[in-house]
Amino acid sequence: MKKRILCILLAAVLCVLSGCSGDNGRGYVYYINFKPEADAAWQELAQKYTAETGVRVKVVTAASGSYDDTLSAQMNKTVCPTLFNCSNAQSVENWHDYCYDLKDSRIYELLESDDYCLYDNDGRLCSIGYCYEAFGIITNKTLLEKSGHSVEEIVNFDTLKSVAEDIHSRRGELGFDAFTSSGLDGSSSWRFSGHLANIPLFYEFREDGIVTQPSGITGKYLDKYRNVWDMYVDNGTVGGGNLVSATGNMAEEEFGNGKAVFFQNGTWEYSALTAKDKFAMDPESVTIIPIYCGAKGEENAGLCSGTEAHWSVNAFASQKDIDATIDFLCWVVTSDDGKKMMSDCFGTTPFKDHLPGTNGFLNEAERLMNEGKYTITWDFTMTPNTDTWRAGVVSALQDYSSGNADWDKVRNAFVSGWAFQYKQEHCIFD
Repeated sequence: MKKRILCILLAAVLCVLSGCSGDNGRGYVYYINFKPEADAAWQELAQKYTAETGVRVKVVTAASGSYDDTLSAQMNKTVCPTLFNCSNAQSVENWHDYCYDLKDSRIYELLESDDYCLYDNDGRLCSIGYCYEAFGIITNKTLLEKSGHSVEEIVNFDTLKSVAEDIHSRRGELGFDAFTSSGLDGSSSWRFSGHLANIPLFYEFREDGIVTQPSGITGKYLDKYRNVWDMYVDNGTVGGGNLVSATGNMAEEEFGNGKAVFFQNGTWEYSALTAKDKFAMDPESVTIIPIYCGAKGEENAGLCSGTEAHWSVNAFASQKDIDATIDFLCWVVTSDDGKKMMSDCFGTTPFKDHLPGTNGFLNEAERLMNEGKYTITWDFTMTPNTDTWRAGVVSALQDYSSGNADWDKVRNAFVSGWAFQYKQEHCIFD
């Protein structure tokens, strides 16, 4: 820990001394790109901006899975990045000293929604999400109608459960079930220890006004988590002890091949489900609905939307480089070239006047937001020691679903597990 603090101080001194500046007197933009798949697009856009404005833009893209190491290495150089990524609460805690407060910046004013912004404990806006994904319950409308139901009928947990139970009770007659398998194999369990776990976290944090990582949680909404989990397992293609070996591919294939009406997953599934060389589902036959859990007022809920793709501006850069970097970001989200690149690479973005995307699930998320539905934000990004905490939740779910433990084991994995992992992550020793 002390070594990391010294490294941060040294990097900050180097940044201040160098000014992180170009040689044209107009500022310099140096971006450490978080998304390898967008490298070519960022390089092309940087060249266009330099040709148009004369401001040099350098883009360095980290290899997949190596972003933190790449960022740390670049921040220790004489000429350091002016633009980088803070993906979640832990990332903000690690880098908040470097984050320029963007609250009163021009780029903040261009946001259509600030649901994807990250703040530090002092309320400083450290990071702005520039695109988002969403997850919920992907739904086969055609099968739903064959069962005698419709999407419009489902407005809360009670109506969702009623529909699911009816379909499951007639699965032999219908030839399909309500939910795909809720597999607890490692290829699938993240959907429930991460994404579904977001539901009780969101409602607890919203009620208690929590916007940064807390040292502990109460679990006051874990009964809602149990509502959904029991519904999935009791009305799905696989149940009980068999969940431990059910995979993510299995669930995708069950849905893509018309074996189930509902499939908890996200917007990233749209292309696979509709691709002609894969499942070739008719885009008009699939939609995505919120994960209803029984929370009060959830009729007004939208999808669980969030991102790990954020822009943070280096507070230790010279002011002219900070200004140049913010100017560049504003151009990216307002110019024709920038908006097209953002739409092509990232789909729907949280900025005003963005171009429409081609992902039907993202368009549904935006439609719900435009109707005034509240966004269920990605609060699972605050989880301490994420992989270890999730492993504890998965183990508890396995025992509970197999009948080897009661729900208290799941509650303990959530609540006590969170407090323990927070102490481990923050080096707090009693």
